[in-house]
Amino acid sequence: MRIFFISFLVFIVNTIQVFADDRNIQLNKFFSDLKVANDNSSYNIEQKIWKIWSTHPKDQKLTEMLKDGSSLVRSQKFEEAIMIFSKIIDLDPFWAEAWNKRATVLYLVGEFEKSQNDINKVLELEKRHFGALAGQGLVNIKLKNYEKAKMSYEKAKKIYPSMKSPEIMIKHIEELIKKQSI
Repeated sequence: MRIFFISFLVFIVNTIQVFADDRNIQLNKFFSDLKVANDNSSYNIEQKIWKIWSTHPKDQKLTEMLKDGSSLVRSQKFEEAIMIFSKIIDLDPFWAEAWNKRATVLYLVGEFEKSQNDINKVLELEKRHFGALAGQGLVNIKLKNYEKAKMSYEKAKKIYPSMKSPEIMIKHIEELIKKQSI
């Protein structure tokens, strides 16, 4: 019985590792494709990336909790959403998308420094997270850190060249910088 249990445990650990490796292989391919994609295909690639990011690699319950939290955000129940995303982070502090979702809600409620802290964690876990980089740009505009905001959008543009918001926001930030220097 003990040998069976140990064998089963090894099987589970190996299966999880294969899934994680497959997930990373898929993400790497999508990010390579995103660099050369045209406007039409880039949206589909982006959606595939978001699907991977929004699906917990091991725990379907956490994926469902993330969906529930996102639904609360759409209903503008921000404090409840923050509680759910915080609980997910407590359960798995290595899931970048839980940090990203909470960063978004913190931005929406005006907690810009806290949002930036969560974005830092997202980017520590997934440096290619173009959504977090765009969010970081927005946060830094609110904090009047215009150069940092511009750098965030430039990084997002390198990762996702056909993403529209970086071009628009960089122009906007350059105008803010000009006004600030007058």
